[in-house]
This record gives sequence, structure tokens and C-alpha cells, in this order.
Amino acid sequence: MDIVALLASFIYLVSSSLLLPMLLLLSLCTLWLVVYSGRFFALWLARRRLPPPDEPAVALLSRRLELFPGPVRTFATAFADTWGNPGGEAAALNLLRASEHRLWRSLDRLRLIIRIGPGLGLIGTLIPMGTGLAALSQGDLTRLSGDLVIAFTTTVVGMALGLLSYFFFTVQKRWVEEDVRHMELFAELFSGERRP
Repeated sequence: MDIVALLASFIYLVSSSLLLPMLLLLSLCTLWLVVYSGRFFALWLARRRLPPPDEPAVALLSRRLELFPGPVRTFATAFADTWGNPGGEAAALNLLRASEHRLWRSLDRLRLIIRIGPGLGLIGTLIPMGTGLAALSQGDLTRLSGDLVIAFTTTVVGMALGLLSYFFFTVQKRWVEEDVRHMELFAELFSGERRP
């Protein structure tokens, strides 16, 4: 028995069996990104409606929290409440770190889709191309054309997922950086006020 032919058959079987899971994953990623797009534009509208504070430090000192996005307002309220409790200084600083970590972690799914989308698109291109070439060798042009349609559409969808995710990630990363900066500023100003 030819070991090379056996291994090639095994690899072909594994490769062709990955097509359905890949199509399912690509579809799920697409659905998730459509839902996320709605959430992203809701966040964008909410941030656009906020009047930008001329001096963030002055606005934070005077507790004009309505000028800041939701994560900053939520953090500032929780920080002020935590600071007054026994051992509150350490707990408030822990709250700052936890809030920053939560904001950065909210970008993880986008980061995954940026990488996974094009990878799934490439896998979705190569698997049908292999079966399409096998169909071509047998003269089955109908199967070849069907496989080519799958190959090229998965490439387009995978690249679109990566590009759209990268756009959302870039904008939202800027928002997270701004929110973290305002949270740290609030923590410094508030703790400086409370210390003797």
C-alpha cells in the first residue's frame, strides 16, 4: 500500500470535512458583526450628543459628569462611593484598575474577528478550490462553478469581516483611551481633594 496516497487521502478527507464548520463559523461571525454594528452606532450617537467639555479637569472637579460618556459617569459615581468606606482608598484604586481592564477587555471580540474573519475566508477559498479542481479533472463543470462561487464569496465575506472589525476596533480603541484618561484624571483629582 502506498503511504503517500493514504496520507493524501486522509488530508483530503480532513480538509473537505472542515468546509461545513468553516461556513458555519463565518456565518456566525457575520451575524455577530451585524448585531455589533447596531451597538457600535448607538454608542457613536450617544457620544456625539455629549457636549465636549472645554476643560475635562474643571468639569470633573465640579462633578459635571453629564459631559462624559456612560463608563466615566458610572466609574466616577462608584469611585466616590467606595472612597468613603473603611479601606476605601485601596478599594477605589482597585475599582479604577478593574474598570480600565473591563474597558480594554471589551475590545477582545473585535480583535478576534479582525484575525479570524480573513483566516476563515482563506480557508473557505482553498477547500472548495481543491474539490473544484477534482471535479474539473472529471469534467464536471457544474460542480466546479458551484465550488468557485463558494470559494470567492467566502473570501469576500472574510475580508469584509476583517476590514469592518478593524474600523470598529480603531474607533472604539480611541474611545476607550479617552475614557481611561478621564477616569484616571477623576481618580487623581478626587483623591487629591480628600487627602489632608
